[in-house]
Amino acid sequence: MPETISHYLDVITVLAQKDFKIRYRNSVLGFLWSLLNPLAYMIILTVVFSLLLHVGIPNFPAWLVIGLLIWRFFSIGTSQGLVAIIANPSLVSKVYMPREVIVLSNSLANLLGAMLEFVALLPLLVLLGVSLTSYVLFLPLILISEFLLIFGLSLSLSALNVRYRDFYQLWEIALQLGFFLSPIFYDVSLIPPRFRSLYSMNPVTSLIESTRSIFLLHQLPSLSDCVTIVVSVVVFVLIGFIVFRRLERRFAEEL
Repeated sequence: MPETISHYLDVITVLAQKDFKIRYRNSVLGFLWSLLNPLAYMIILTVVFSLLLHVGIPNFPAWLVIGLLIWRFFSIGTSQGLVAIIANPSLVSKVYMPREVIVLSNSLANLLGAMLEFVALLPLLVLLGVSLTSYVLFLPLILISEFLLIFGLSLSLSALNVRYRDFYQLWEIALQLGFFLSPIFYDVSLIPPRFRSLYSMNPVTSLIESTRSIFLLHQLPSLSDCVTIVVSVVVFVLIGFIVFRRLERRFAEEL
Protein backbone atom coordinates (compact mmCIF):
# COMPACT_ATOMS: atom_id res chain seq x y z
CA MET A 1 0.00 0.00 0.00
CA PRO A 2 2.72 2.59 0.75
CA GLU A 3 4.07 2.10 -2.81
CA THR A 4 0.62 2.82 -4.24
CA ILE A 5 0.18 5.97 -2.19
CA SER A 6 3.69 7.15 -3.13
CA HIS A 7 2.54 7.54 -6.74
CA TYR A 8 0.07 10.21 -5.60
CA LEU A 9 2.41 12.54 -3.74
CA ASP A 10 1.46 15.50 -5.95
CA VAL A 11 -2.23 14.86 -5.32
CA ILE A 12 -1.64 14.51 -1.58
CA THR A 13 0.25 17.82 -1.53
CA VAL A 14 -2.50 19.66 -3.42
CA LEU A 15 -5.28 18.20 -1.24
CA ALA A 16 -3.37 18.95 1.98
CA GLN A 17 -2.87 22.57 0.89
CA LYS A 18 -6.57 22.83 0.05
CA ASP A 19 -7.63 21.40 3.40
CA PHE A 20 -5.28 23.75 5.25
CA LYS A 21 -6.58 26.83 3.40
CA ILE A 22 -10.23 25.86 3.88
CA ARG A 23 -9.77 25.81 7.66
CA TYR A 24 -9.10 29.57 7.71
CA ARG A 25 -11.15 30.67 4.69
CA ASN A 26 -13.57 33.57 5.33
CA SER A 27 -12.06 34.07 8.78
CA VAL A 28 -11.00 37.61 9.70
CA LEU A 29 -8.28 36.49 12.10
CA GLY A 30 -7.36 33.34 10.18
CA PHE A 31 -4.48 31.42 11.75
CA LEU A 32 -4.60 33.65 14.84
CA TRP A 33 -7.63 31.66 16.02
CA SER A 34 -5.32 28.66 16.38
CA LEU A 35 -3.42 30.62 19.02
CA LEU A 36 -6.23 32.60 20.62
CA ASN A 37 -8.29 29.49 21.36
CA PRO A 38 -5.69 27.65 23.50
CA LEU A 39 -4.51 30.93 25.02
CA ALA A 40 -8.06 31.71 26.15
CA TYR A 41 -8.33 28.23 27.69
CA MET A 42 -4.92 28.71 29.32
CA ILE A 43 -5.94 31.99 30.94
CA ILE A 44 -9.28 30.66 32.17
CA LEU A 45 -7.90 27.38 33.52
CA THR A 46 -4.88 29.12 35.06
CA VAL A 47 -7.17 31.45 36.98
CA VAL A 48 -9.40 28.59 38.11
CA PHE A 49 -6.78 25.98 39.01
CA SER A 50 -3.72 28.02 39.89
CA LEU A 51 -5.20 31.05 41.62
CA LEU A 52 -8.53 29.81 42.99
CA LEU A 53 -7.78 26.13 43.65
CA HIS A 54 -4.06 26.65 44.33
CA VAL A 55 -2.68 23.89 42.11
CA GLY A 56 0.99 23.52 43.01
CA ILE A 57 2.37 22.82 39.53
CA PRO A 58 5.47 24.91 38.69
CA ASN A 59 4.92 27.32 35.80
CA PHE A 60 1.34 26.14 35.44
CA PRO A 61 0.49 28.40 32.43
CA ALA A 62 3.31 26.92 30.30
CA TRP A 63 2.56 23.40 31.57
CA LEU A 64 -1.10 23.89 30.67
CA VAL A 65 -0.75 25.40 27.19
CA ILE A 66 1.55 22.57 26.09
CA GLY A 67 -1.10 20.02 27.04
CA LEU A 68 -3.80 22.08 25.35
CA LEU A 69 -1.95 22.24 22.02
CA ILE A 70 -1.25 18.49 21.97
CA TRP A 71 -4.92 17.84 22.74
CA ARG A 72 -6.05 20.42 20.17
CA PHE A 73 -4.05 18.65 17.45
CA PHE A 74 -5.62 15.30 18.37
CA SER A 75 -9.16 16.64 18.73
CA ILE A 76 -9.24 18.71 15.53
CA GLY A 77 -7.27 16.14 13.55
CA THR A 78 -9.61 13.23 14.33
CA SER A 79 -12.78 15.33 14.03
CA GLN A 80 -11.82 16.57 10.58
CA GLY A 81 -10.45 13.18 9.56
CA LEU A 82 -13.79 11.59 10.49
CA VAL A 83 -15.62 13.64 7.82
CA ALA A 84 -12.81 13.53 5.22
CA ILE A 85 -14.59 11.00 2.98
CA ILE A 86 -18.15 12.32 3.17
CA ALA A 87 -16.85 15.87 2.62
CA ASN A 88 -15.29 14.84 -0.72
CA PRO A 89 -17.89 12.72 -2.55
CA SER A 90 -16.64 13.77 -6.00
CA LEU A 91 -13.13 12.53 -5.23
CA VAL A 92 -14.57 9.20 -4.15
CA SER A 93 -16.88 8.62 -7.11
CA LYS A 94 -15.21 10.46 -10.01
CA VAL A 95 -11.43 10.33 -9.43
CA TYR A 96 -9.41 7.12 -9.56
CA MET A 97 -6.92 7.03 -6.70
CA PRO A 98 -6.51 5.21 -3.40
CA ARG A 99 -9.17 6.69 -1.14
CA GLU A 100 -6.75 6.60 1.77
CA VAL A 101 -5.11 9.57 0.05
CA ILE A 102 -8.09 11.75 1.01
CA VAL A 103 -7.69 10.92 4.69
CA LEU A 104 -3.90 11.21 4.55
CA SER A 105 -3.99 14.69 2.99
CA ASN A 106 -6.44 15.83 5.67
CA SER A 107 -4.17 14.55 8.45
CA LEU A 108 -1.14 16.22 6.84
CA ALA A 109 -2.97 19.56 6.75
CA ASN A 110 -3.60 19.25 10.48
CA LEU A 111 0.04 18.29 11.08
CA LEU A 112 1.11 21.49 9.32
CA GLY A 113 -1.29 23.51 11.45
CA ALA A 114 -0.01 21.91 14.67
CA MET A 115 3.62 22.57 13.74
CA LEU A 116 2.87 26.23 13.04
CA GLU A 117 1.01 26.53 16.34
CA PHE A 118 4.00 25.18 18.27
CA VAL A 119 6.38 27.48 16.39
CA ALA A 120 4.19 30.41 17.40
CA LEU A 121 4.11 29.03 20.96
CA LEU A 122 7.89 29.15 21.43
CA PRO A 123 8.11 32.94 22.08
CA LEU A 124 5.24 32.65 24.57
CA LEU A 125 7.01 29.86 26.44
CA VAL A 126 10.13 32.02 26.67
CA LEU A 127 8.00 34.87 28.07
CA LEU A 128 6.58 32.41 30.61
CA GLY A 129 10.11 31.60 31.79
CA VAL A 130 10.76 28.35 29.93
CA SER A 131 14.36 27.79 28.85
CA LEU A 132 14.54 26.26 25.38
CA THR A 133 17.20 23.55 25.14
CA SER A 134 18.32 21.10 22.46
CA TYR A 135 15.67 18.66 23.65
CA VAL A 136 13.09 20.82 21.85
CA LEU A 137 14.48 19.31 18.62
CA PHE A 138 12.57 16.14 19.52
CA LEU A 139 9.25 17.98 19.14
CA PRO A 140 8.87 17.11 15.41
CA LEU A 141 9.17 13.41 16.27
CA ILE A 142 6.40 13.74 18.84
CA LEU A 143 4.14 15.62 16.41
CA ILE A 144 4.80 13.13 13.60
CA SER A 145 3.93 10.30 15.99
CA GLU A 146 0.70 12.08 16.88
CA PHE A 147 0.02 12.63 13.17
CA LEU A 148 0.35 8.88 12.52
CA LEU A 149 -1.96 8.13 15.45
CA ILE A 150 -4.52 10.61 14.07
CA PHE A 151 -4.18 9.16 10.57
CA GLY A 152 -4.79 5.62 11.82
CA LEU A 153 -7.84 6.67 13.83
CA SER A 154 -9.14 8.81 10.96
CA LEU A 155 -9.02 5.85 8.58
CA SER A 156 -11.35 3.88 10.85
CA LEU A 157 -13.55 6.83 11.80
CA SER A 158 -13.99 8.16 8.25
CA ALA A 159 -14.94 4.71 6.92
CA LEU A 160 -17.36 4.02 9.77
CA ASN A 161 -18.89 7.48 9.40
CA VAL A 162 -19.79 6.75 5.79
CA ARG A 163 -21.68 3.63 6.87
CA TYR A 164 -23.08 4.98 10.14
CA ARG A 165 -23.53 8.76 10.24
CA ASP A 166 -24.07 8.69 14.01
CA PHE A 167 -20.33 8.27 14.44
CA TYR A 168 -19.77 12.05 14.31
CA GLN A 169 -21.93 12.59 17.40
CA LEU A 170 -20.44 9.56 19.14
CA TRP A 171 -16.90 10.81 18.52
CA GLU A 172 -17.79 14.26 19.87
CA ILE A 173 -18.87 12.61 23.11
CA ALA A 174 -15.70 10.48 23.13
CA LEU A 175 -13.56 13.61 22.73
CA GLN A 176 -15.32 15.33 25.63
CA LEU A 177 -14.59 12.28 27.77
CA GLY A 178 -11.02 12.10 26.45
CA PHE A 179 -10.39 15.71 27.46
CA PHE A 180 -10.97 14.81 31.11
CA LEU A 181 -9.17 11.46 30.85
CA SER A 182 -5.98 13.15 29.61
CA PRO A 183 -3.62 15.10 31.92
CA ILE A 184 -4.31 18.48 30.36
CA PHE A 185 -5.16 20.52 33.45
CA TYR A 186 -4.18 18.06 36.20
CA ASP A 187 -1.07 16.04 36.98
CA VAL A 188 -0.83 12.29 36.43
CA SER A 189 0.13 11.89 40.09
CA LEU A 190 -3.51 12.61 41.01
CA ILE A 191 -4.57 9.31 39.43
CA PRO A 192 -4.91 6.57 42.11
CA PRO A 193 -1.98 4.11 41.85
CA ARG A 194 -4.27 1.14 41.17
CA PHE A 195 -5.61 2.85 38.02
CA ARG A 196 -2.35 4.40 36.83
CA SER A 197 -1.25 1.49 34.60
CA LEU A 198 -4.59 1.51 32.82
CA TYR A 199 -4.54 5.31 32.60
CA SER A 200 -1.05 5.31 31.06
CA MET A 201 -2.32 3.23 28.14
CA ASN A 202 -3.93 6.40 26.76
CA PRO A 203 -1.54 7.47 23.95
CA VAL A 204 -2.57 11.13 24.30
CA THR A 205 -1.35 11.01 27.90
CA SER A 206 2.06 9.80 26.70
CA LEU A 207 2.18 12.47 23.97
CA ILE A 208 1.41 15.23 26.47
CA GLU A 209 3.87 13.95 29.06
CA SER A 210 6.60 13.53 26.40
CA THR A 211 6.14 17.12 25.17
CA ARG A 212 6.26 18.48 28.70
CA SER A 213 9.43 16.47 29.35
CA ILE A 214 11.36 18.07 26.49
CA PHE A 215 10.12 21.60 27.21
CA LEU A 216 9.84 21.81 30.98
CA LEU A 217 12.01 19.02 32.40
CA HIS A 218 14.74 19.31 29.74
CA GLN A 219 14.96 15.58 29.29
CA LEU A 220 13.97 12.86 26.85
CA PRO A 221 10.51 11.27 27.13
CA SER A 222 10.37 8.23 29.38
CA LEU A 223 10.79 4.78 27.87
CA SER A 224 7.25 3.81 28.92
CA ASP A 225 5.79 6.83 27.12
CA CYS A 226 7.80 6.03 23.97
CA VAL A 227 6.65 2.40 24.02
CA THR A 228 3.00 3.43 24.51
CA ILE A 229 3.19 5.89 21.60
CA VAL A 230 4.89 3.47 19.19
CA VAL A 231 2.60 0.55 20.03
CA SER A 232 -0.51 2.76 19.77
CA VAL A 233 0.56 4.12 16.39
CA VAL A 234 1.23 0.64 14.97
CA VAL A 235 -2.04 -0.80 16.33
CA PHE A 236 -4.28 2.07 15.22
CA VAL A 237 -2.72 2.38 11.77
CA LEU A 238 -3.07 -1.37 11.14
CA ILE A 239 -6.66 -1.40 12.41
CA GLY A 240 -7.36 1.73 10.39
CA PHE A 241 -6.25 0.17 7.11
CA ILE A 242 -8.16 -3.05 7.83
CA VAL A 243 -11.43 -1.22 8.62
CA PHE A 244 -11.00 1.22 5.73
CA ARG A 245 -10.30 -1.51 3.17
CA ARG A 246 -13.29 -3.54 4.34
CA LEU A 247 -15.78 -0.67 4.10
CA GLU A 248 -14.50 1.39 1.18
CA ARG A 249 -16.07 -0.85 -1.47
CA ARG A 250 -19.48 0.69 -0.79
CA PHE A 251 -18.35 4.31 -0.35
CA ALA A 252 -19.62 5.48 -3.74
CA GLU A 253 -23.14 4.08 -3.24
CA GLU A 254 -23.42 5.21 0.38
CA LEU A 255 -22.35 8.83 -0.14
